[in-house]
Amino acid sequence: MSWVHLWCVVALLLASVLAQTTPKDEHFHEELVVRPLSGDHVNTYFQFTTRWHYGQKENLYHTQLTPRVIAELLQQFDVKELHIGLTQGLWRYETWGYPIVEATSGAEMWAWFKGPNLTDEAVDKQWAQLANVFSGVLCASLNFVDNTNSISPRHLLRPQFMPANRETFVRYASLPREIVCTENLTPWKKLLPCGSASGFASLLNSGYVHNTKYHSLGLKVRTLCQDYDEDNCILELTQTANLVYDLRLLEQSGNDFSLRRLFGMGLNGYCELATTSKIYVQCNELGARYQLVPLPPAEVKTTRGGYTVLYGVYDMQEQFQDQGERLFNIAWLAPKGEVRRNRLKPAPPPIYVHRYLLGQGQERGRIVTEVTNSHYAPLPIVVQELIPWYVHAYLHTLNIRRRSMGRQEYGRETLPFKLLHYAPGKQRELPTHLEIGFLLPGQSSALITIDVDYLVLKWLEYPPDANHGHYINAALVSSSLPMGTNYSALPLEGHLFAHSFNATRPSYVLGLHTEALIVSLPTPDFSMPYNVICLACTVVALAFGPIHSVATKVIVVVRPTSAGPRNFLKRLKEKLFSRGGQESTPMEGKREGVVPDDPCPNEKADDDQEEEREGKEEAAESLIANPFESLSSAACPTVWDL
Repeated sequence: MSWVHLWCVVALLLASVLAQTTPKDEHFHEELVVRPLSGDHVNTYFQFTTRWHYGQKENLYHTQLTPRVIAELLQQFDVKELHIGLTQGLWRYETWGYPIVEATSGAEMWAWFKGPNLTDEAVDKQWAQLANVFSGVLCASLNFVDNTNSISPRHLLRPQFMPANRETFVRYASLPREIVCTENLTPWKKLLPCGSASGFASLLNSGYVHNTKYHSLGLKVRTLCQDYDEDNCILELTQTANLVYDLRLLEQSGNDFSLRRLFGMGLNGYCELATTSKIYVQCNELGARYQLVPLPPAEVKTTRGGYTVLYGVYDMQEQFQDQGERLFNIAWLAPKGEVRRNRLKPAPPPIYVHRYLLGQGQERGRIVTEVTNSHYAPLPIVVQELIPWYVHAYLHTLNIRRRSMGRQEYGRETLPFKLLHYAPGKQRELPTHLEIGFLLPGQSSALITIDVDYLVLKWLEYPPDANHGHYINAALVSSSLPMGTNYSALPLEGHLFAHSFNATRPSYVLGLHTEALIVSLPTPDFSMPYNVICLACTVVALAFGPIHSVATKVIVVVRPTSAGPRNFLKRLKEKLFSRGGQESTPMEGKREGVVPDDPCPNEKADDDQEEEREGKEEAAESLIANPFESLSSAACPTVWDL
């Protein structure tokens, strides 16, 4: 037997072993949904689903399409369900309806833990470690998640496929200050089997994604076990990207748009590892005024809770069999002659919410949440509040007032609480956790108010750009709808967008997020230390120059004779003295004769120079006092001079 045959036998044996140890039931699906919205907006929703029937826990270390880091983290931290959202912008419920996947502004994270011998202390520790790990996986600031901004929900955020008997093992946190950027999109795409090289993920160009009016990246992981058998489970990883484009910002004159216009390029193909690759385009309602080019090969009409939607379906795997290497593009063409104008707004959804802040000053205020029910029947409402520790909320001021939609002001009529959970916060340790439930009558609005005080922080507790303000987390509002108007979320048992077709249920669980609030806390003048530092450095610099100059210069004594005259009188003295000295020196030499050698010539010369200088000064002074006498004496010499 040759070496080639031997290696072939070894390869076959290894392949058979891997086939026995690694399950083959692993599928990847990619979907794209395009929905025209009111106000010249377009919603594009990407969903990438990886579903793996891994069987036993030991198989989690042998992944194929599922990222290994996800499988290992779920096993290490006893996580059965995990939701992470990174969102920039605000979803407008009144004009856009309900999104397919709900998310709040900033970063949001919640997880369900289940394992043997778990305690609250152990779950808190694993929760912090899990946030730190996904902070590195997604390049987000999830490492700031700790006990100061985390709560344990009691009535909301229930696990989707687990018995709700251990409520304390749910942890929820949000960071409204987090900003979504390219650093989050790149690692998010790396978790896909094909990355961004091919498939629908190639359309997610950061330059176009972050230029939208609303964009949200989502990551959902859940473990589904049949009859709660730990050895017969399915790992489901769902990655979502929800974008809203404003057609008025695309620099085009008409109402037409296309995939190339939205994403900067056409579709270059489908992921070779994907089981299905389909594009769904909404054709009725606001999409009815557009003509699709090319026409969809198939159409699906779905009715859900009395709400009918028509979708055009493009199967990319069939499309690219004849497409070749060309880019695929879908164009939405508006009727010719139609111009952009103010169109009638669609009917508002059954429930929508708003939130704002009342009060003045930096000491106290009031948080207001307004919930509106446009349906004719009463609906149950549950509101969850997560108030940070630097804002003190007073439970005795909690109040719910009601008004009819036809009235402009709220009266004194109040609504009773159906459920209430209140966990007071603790300074620098725990946030305030509040959950309230009530029944909101039809065609009415509820105004939920609570008074708060603002805490004075230590100077090291202020975030960067402290004058921007401090955030209060968005409130989470949940309800149960009896009809499916504007409802497009996936059913709990479904994992594909196609599973929402004709998925009529007795009720539909709805979750909404309000706006995040910004409060202005008492903030010190952080520019004062900067000004003091600049002033001190300036004074030191001005003092250092002269001191350094004096300390480093060599001081040399200069004799007075060597110094030149500085003013006009001294210069005049010098000139007159020089003229008189030149005339008297030879005559004095003749009269006095030769001077004998002096044993100390230097000292005598100095004395002579000093006497000569004094004589010159006296002569100059006399000249100034009586100049005519000096001139007459100089013109007529005496006998002694001859």
